[in-house]
Amino acid sequence: MSPETLVAYLLASFLLAIAPGPDNLFVLTQSALSGGRSGILVVLGLCTGLIVHTAAVTFGVAAIFQYSTLAFTLLKLAGAGYLLYLAWGAFRAGAVTVSAEHAALTSAQLYRRGIVMNVTNPKVSIFFLAFLPQFVDPSRGAVSWQMSCLGLIFILVSFLVFSAIALMAGQLGGWLSRSERAQKWMNRIAGIVFAGLAVKLLLTQR
Repeated sequence: MSPETLVAYLLASFLLAIAPGPDNLFVLTQSALSGGRSGILVVLGLCTGLIVHTAAVTFGVAAIFQYSTLAFTLLKLAGAGYLLYLAWGAFRAGAVTVSAEHAALTSAQLYRRGIVMNVTNPKVSIFFLAFLPQFVDPSRGAVSWQMSCLGLIFILVSFLVFSAIALMAGQLGGWLSRSERAQKWMNRIAGIVFAGLAVKLLLTQR
């Protein structure tokens, strides 16, 4: 793409990544609960999910979710169910179990949380389907290759923004970990956030 288009795309990607939404809110909550390192692992999972969405758009699979009510609904229900499961676990956790949960969660589990959170949100594929083609120029080469490159650039920008959020929230979590009362409230807040994201996803329309 031309330098002007690339700058415009980078700016748009940055603004979209930093705007409050389910993904960066999820990263903020998880990082405050389990630390910056754990947040980075969730970010890696989210970015892996974005790779899946990029491939889906590139090969036309995302169109299924745009035009198939059943496929859209099933994926939406799966994502909402997972978020409600996380909300239930957060509501049940107490001050002691915050540290225990942090110790028990493996890198693979944190990474998987990020993937599930992102992949089960059908709006991401539809967003990519609407967003990426706006910066594609058929005269500059294969459209599929351009879509893949645009997706990878968006993923890189998202990784940098989400990682910054994770590290800052991790510092907040370190302060909160010294107070049992704060730990309990953080779990309650996390539960509300997860439940709110689940409701938002359930109410999402194509």
